[in-house]
Amino acid sequence: MSKESHILGLGLDAKDGHKRLTQAERFSVVGGSDQTHDCMTETLIKTFETLDRKGKELDKIERKELIEIMHDSRPQ
Repeated sequence: MSKESHILGLGLDAKDGHKRLTQAERFSVVGGSDQTHDCMTETLIKTFETLDRKGKELDKIERKELIEIMHDSRPQ
């Protein structure tokens, strides 16, 4: 049985006492302020949309290319 790769986003700037958790099939986002959590979630959604469009899999993509895709996927 093979396990699919997964990205974990961890936000460390929450000071409002809220516990935030977003789980998806290929990523999880834990913690962070409302703004940080939303930004990380949107970035990862767009990252996986790009990977899917390019026909690439997370466990087979070069680290440098993944970093570039994630950077380009950040909300403005």
